[in-house]
Amino acid sequence: MKIPERLIEFLNQNQVHYEIVHHPVAFTAQELAAIEGVKGHEHAKVVMAKAGTRLVMLVLSASRRVDWERVRELIGEALTLAVEADFRERFPDCQIGTMPPFGRLYGVEMLMDAEFSLNTRLAFEAGTHSDAIKMSYADFARLAQPELVDFSEKVRLNKVRIAL
Repeated sequence: MKIPERLIEFLNQNQVHYEIVHHPVAFTAQELAAIEGVKGHEHAKVVMAKAGTRLVMLVLSASRRVDWERVRELIGEALTLAVEADFRERFPDCQIGTMPPFGRLYGVEMLMDAEFSLNTRLAFEAGTHSDAIKMSYADFARLAQPELVDFSEKVRLNKVRIAL
């Protein structure tokens, strides 16, 4: 599968400078950030959720996780993690798990974690498991017009103690 034409056309029509990064297949956001040469807080991962029958795209950094209770408070209704069958038809030109963080481009409501507004650049999957796009946060914000809200928490790594 190739990068969705609608994404490239959208970026080009809006005269945005971006870089395409071809990379080995990886599936976790932290792995992707390392491969793309960006810090975890600069890699935008997409989590798809359902609020009733509507889809909500949650965009946050690779180094954070969704605080589901906070999102419920923000949107005022119960929210669940969407399964592939819920959103596959909405993203026909993307491999599952690689949807770019442009909700409006796909007719999906989008919330972005406010932490991203602190970045000067970001990287995100570009519709395939082996392509990413890097661009400035300012250009991204101008095009995506994200609703910035606080809804994530830092991923806590469990340290394993080994007795010797």
